[in-house]
Amino acid sequence: MVGIDDKTKRKFAKRLRRQRISAAALGQQADQQIENLLIRRFDRLASVRRFVFLWITLFLVLMLAGVYQIRDLSAYYQSLVPVPGGLYTEGVIGNFTNANPIYATGAADTAVSRLVFSGLFKYDTSNHLVGDLAKDYTLNNNQTRYTVHLKQGLNWQDGQPVTADDVVFTYKTIQNIEAQSPLYSSWQGINVTKLNDYTVNFDLPNALSDFPYSLVNGIIPAHLLRKIPPQQLRSAPFNESPIGTGPFQWKFIEVTGTGTDNTSTVTRQQRINFSAFDRYAAGRPKLDGFNLITFNDQQHMIDAFKAKQIAAMSGLENIPDGLSGDKNVQVYVTPLTSEVMVFFNNSRPVMNDASVRKALIEATDRSQLNGLFDEPVQLADSPLLKGQLGYDSALVEPAHNVADANQLLDSDGWVKGADGTRTKGGQPLTFTLSAQDSTNYTKTAQFLQKQWQKIGVRLQVQYFGQDDIQTSVIANHDYDALLYAVNIGVDPDVYAYWDSTQASITSQGHLNLSEYKSSVADTAVEAGRTRADPAIRAVKYKTFLTQWTKDLPAMPLYQPNYLYISRGEVFNFQSKSLNAGADRFYNVNNWMVRQKRQTIN
Repeated sequence: MVGIDDKTKRKFAKRLRRQRISAAALGQQADQQIENLLIRRFDRLASVRRFVFLWITLFLVLMLAGVYQIRDLSAYYQSLVPVPGGLYTEGVIGNFTNANPIYATGAADTAVSRLVFSGLFKYDTSNHLVGDLAKDYTLNNNQTRYTVHLKQGLNWQDGQPVTADDVVFTYKTIQNIEAQSPLYSSWQGINVTKLNDYTVNFDLPNALSDFPYSLVNGIIPAHLLRKIPPQQLRSAPFNESPIGTGPFQWKFIEVTGTGTDNTSTVTRQQRINFSAFDRYAAGRPKLDGFNLITFNDQQHMIDAFKAKQIAAMSGLENIPDGLSGDKNVQVYVTPLTSEVMVFFNNSRPVMNDASVRKALIEATDRSQLNGLFDEPVQLADSPLLKGQLGYDSALVEPAHNVADANQLLDSDGWVKGADGTRTKGGQPLTFTLSAQDSTNYTKTAQFLQKQWQKIGVRLQVQYFGQDDIQTSVIANHDYDALLYAVNIGVDPDVYAYWDSTQASITSQGHLNLSEYKSSVADTAVEAGRTRADPAIRAVKYKTFLTQWTKDLPAMPLYQPNYLYISRGEVFNFQSKSLNAGADRFYNVNNWMVRQKRQTIN
């Protein structure tokens, strides 16, 4: 190989150095360009990122502020409105035994009966009679035949059609003494016949103006009960698992606390569950279901309410301690068409003296009664209710006048002794008042003691349990005076309470608790109940009231209230008056407890 000379080598080395220098310069230029075009822009990007972050943050703040403002102002263009749905739970004091409407009497039984069964007629929220299973009725010229026309297309909760056969079967069963219905006495002498599948005739022995108000009891299914002997009907399994035509249908009953020791007996509860009846005559109920829970005493019911185990309480006389200031608790106060009165037993010594009775009434300042109770009551001053057909404000009991009361007793020979008690012929002016052992009756009895003591009367009060005052005291008319409430109802027919035929304990009703006897009053009340024309009836009752206010066989005090206490509002629970506690359910199909927001148009 030919060797390379030194000159060539030097020339090659020189060229190689120039190339290296040129490459290094190019690298430096590239680095400078990268720094200028990329690295320095990274520094600028950090500033841009902060700028973008600030704008995004501002946007989020504005968006959140807008959402908050919309929500905060929603009340101005949205409102809470009641909506259907939900399961409602109510507590009631008592024990459930029988849902059959021809037997139901206690608070629990009548509540179940009203939820499951429908009558031919019912009361609306103004306490006026309206059709339920029936469309209407007509009355013939001599006012002894009521023809009731049924609505068509109605069904029992098992799907069977409701027809006139069910109506006839119901009332024929009530009229059968072997069936032992409490309604038996009020249906004697009335002939019930089927005209066609949707028409029933009721033929009365005499005209009776308040008869339509007897058609509110529940109708029972003939196709399920017809084959059961009447004497076995009261204990039939149907009564504890009923099928009706009412707004709710029976699902099941659950019993807790069923031991033998005292504690479990007191805490025993029955939970009865119902579901909405889709084919109810007035449309499917707004509530999906209903729970009724029974309690043996009011304290356990109150405890359950405070623990939010139940949504409502019925059957209490007063608002429980600790609930009156709770803003979440709603108290519905409805006057009953009843009167609390002192019935003076006109057959007893002292009470048979009209001057003594009048003095007792004049010595009583009834205006103070409202201070006794948690809720104001409607004061009463007549055997008829204020506003009722026949009521006359000019024919009422005498007003409070202590001076006149003392003068009456002085003139009647009752002399005040040193101890303030009056005597006559050596006999002190003293008698016994019988009353139920309850809060409001106790307050009223103590009030009367103080009022009458001022005119020299020594009053003794005997208190009785609810069962005892019914079965012993009232049933036997065993009292000098009785503090008690009687149901007047919508119609002013007070025959049962003031006609002489009802004074004896051997009479069919024996509800003339004062044992009041007046031929003038008898003629008037008997005529008043047999006239259809309201004007004629009012004239007849005026004669009755004129005689009644002269004799004053009793002292009207006030209309009691029905209290319904709930946690939260029960929408559409609205009644101007009630005839009985169970009447609260006459519009239960419209009750609602849920709410949602709705935009205001």
